[in-house]
Amino acid sequence: MDYTVLLFGFLFGFAMQYANLNKFNTISGMATLEDYTMAKTMGFAIGLGAIIIALDVGLGFANYHVKPLIPIANSVGGLIFGVGMAILGYCPGTLPISLGQGALDALVGIIGGLFGGWIFTINYESIAPYFGTNYGPISLYSLLEGKPIVFYALTILFGCSLMYIAFKLDDLEGRKNKKWLITGLAFALINGIMLLNVVFSRPIGASTAYPYLADIISNDVNNTYFKMISGPGSWELMFLVGAFFAGLLPALYNKSYRLSFIQERWQHYFGSNLWKRLIWAFLGGFLLIFGARVAGGCASGHILSGVMQMGIGSLVFALFTFIAFIITGKYFYKSSFGK
Repeated sequence: MDYTVLLFGFLFGFAMQYANLNKFNTISGMATLEDYTMAKTMGFAIGLGAIIIALDVGLGFANYHVKPLIPIANSVGGLIFGVGMAILGYCPGTLPISLGQGALDALVGIIGGLFGGWIFTINYESIAPYFGTNYGPISLYSLLEGKPIVFYALTILFGCSLMYIAFKLDDLEGRKNKKWLITGLAFALINGIMLLNVVFSRPIGASTAYPYLADIISNDVNNTYFKMISGPGSWELMFLVGAFFAGLLPALYNKSYRLSFIQERWQHYFGSNLWKRLIWAFLGGFLLIFGARVAGGCASGHILSGVMQMGIGSLVFALFTFIAFIITGKYFYKSSFGK
């Protein structure tokens, strides 16, 4: 067992729960544009992380690990993922953290995600031809190869712009709580350290763990897709186990651990019907992981890590995820849909 992976998973999860970024109320609040914690944290983390990683690579301490640009898969997967995230109110990386704090709707989301991952793996060979052309790992770095001055100038501009937007969103909300800033700084540092050649030489990721675990549970480990993901899947599963304990241990320590199926914002919009929440949580989890696998990444691997590395495929995924996430949030929570 690699306890270093567990440690970094714990650090990631601890930073996440410190700003309540893992909670249903926070993520669904972003979907309805009533809570910008998620946008502020991710914007600052990506902006600072892009600069840190560029320096790591420039000094020869790390290499970029950019996900491939597959326009159809990145965009369609992003749309499915965004719908699932808005309905579920969790991401693949936040589900185990919230489960550690007692959120049982997160457990239902995990079960839905496992089922979505399993359905994807057993149908991979039949649906993969529809993903479209794979253009390989294209990023700002690869596009500007041989032009380091231009690359670093644009990277600094990109990073500073995102951090500026994060602070402007904070001003717009007018909140005094700066936990989001500490978490954003932690995300940037954790990802920058993990990418170092002497550490893991890989970025944060989460969604591959779901089809990996699902195939092990179903004893279906001879399919083509499982063979492709067995390495990263086992690593990410260990990482998420660490994240689970980052939710559990602080909750036990500060006596905030509570078993709950229905979170405050869900009850506000949809009432306290348990079966309604269970059904939507399962469906949201299914869409979340199925979409992530179509796109080849999730909020952690594509948006946080991928956009930090200024990968074009990850930017495409982030754009379509955001579109689907906000539109779903508008119509799912603020209309009769789902009631």
